[in-house]
Amino acid sequence: MKRGVGGGTFTRFWREKVADRPDEGASTRTQFEVNASWRRFSRMDGHPPHRPHPAFSRLLPFHGSRIAPTLVAALIALASPALADPTEDFYKSHQINWILSAGAGGGYSTYAQVFAPFWSAHLPGKPGIAVQNMPGAGGLRAMQYFYANAPRDGSVVGLVHASVPFAPLFDLPGSKFDSRKFEWIGSLNSETELCIAWHDAGLRDWNDVLEKPFLIGGTGGGSQMETLPESINRMFGTKMKIISGYTSGSDVYLAMERGEVQGRCSVGASSVNATRPEWFPKHLVDVPVVIGLKRDPSFPDTPSLYEHAKDERTKQILEALLSYQDMERPVLAPPGVPAERLAALKRAFHEAMNDPAFIAEAKRVRLDIFELSGEKVAKIVDDAYALPPDVLKAAKDMMSFDTGAGK
Repeated sequence: MKRGVGGGTFTRFWREKVADRPDEGASTRTQFEVNASWRRFSRMDGHPPHRPHPAFSRLLPFHGSRIAPTLVAALIALASPALADPTEDFYKSHQINWILSAGAGGGYSTYAQVFAPFWSAHLPGKPGIAVQNMPGAGGLRAMQYFYANAPRDGSVVGLVHASVPFAPLFDLPGSKFDSRKFEWIGSLNSETELCIAWHDAGLRDWNDVLEKPFLIGGTGGGSQMETLPESINRMFGTKMKIISGYTSGSDVYLAMERGEVQGRCSVGASSVNATRPEWFPKHLVDVPVVIGLKRDPSFPDTPSLYEHAKDERTKQILEALLSYQDMERPVLAPPGVPAERLAALKRAFHEAMNDPAFIAEAKRVRLDIFELSGEKVAKIVDDAYALPPDVLKAAKDMMSFDTGAGK
């Protein structure tokens, strides 16, 4: 079937061949180029070269004047709305607010600050991305904001605590949202977590954690810094005591350095490397246990919590509690973001994660990165919500507790 010289094809052709070129000797140029262009275009469009296409015939009477370029410009102007990108137009005029569920100065902030300019560079319109912090209730405050109050136009995205999307499964206070309804963009990393203890605390291995009191800092009842240690206490009989109320993980690090607490449980090695790069090389902290279903490659001689489980039931509960670790730095948009803007956010996220300049910068500042697509993050969430009710109830029972004394 032959294609006519429709607005899109005709406009693109004339942009390339005539309209966008400098207007030097317009009358002569137009007359000769109309003839030459017609011969090339007619072969491309399926018309015999000896018979001008009607669209060209209408221009021929004006070969000797400057009217032909004017007509070409008019045709281009008529076609331009079809060529416009509404997503690019939106992001040219809107800043993106990237809201973190953690406080400033910690690992989450470091990831966002490093990644933001690369994400922006790959988005249509190259919008500015402003990194903001909304700590509170271990990340639940921000999640509730995204679910109920955040703009749904693609101008707000979030980076949240990995465990927080699963809080409703365990009926944690303040978790009035359905994580399956969020628009998952991707995850910046995938990693197991650690218990770290200050070097003079005398907590060097799992036996020490079983036998000695362990004073750890936390940021609120919804965060894994508190839910996981208390669950471990209940499953294994450890003696971790939580000092709650710190604003961020970075504040817990400061508390460790000041001697207010002995350590922090549920922290990724990447967070420590990014914010306290001297701690591991100088042996300022010990890693008595890896909180994960497998060992951490950075600490191959330290057993995982899963290895210490004595029965199948405990292993099932750990699988439910630790299912979030494959999406350690999840990025989301509120429910209901327009499909074309969500697609642009996901596409730019993927391109930025694979940008050699970002990879080099992440290496320079010691950020571990591992891309997980939005679809894979959504599947992890969906699979967790589909766990057997009895397993979820057992995990919920392990996480039902009152926090320790406030800071």
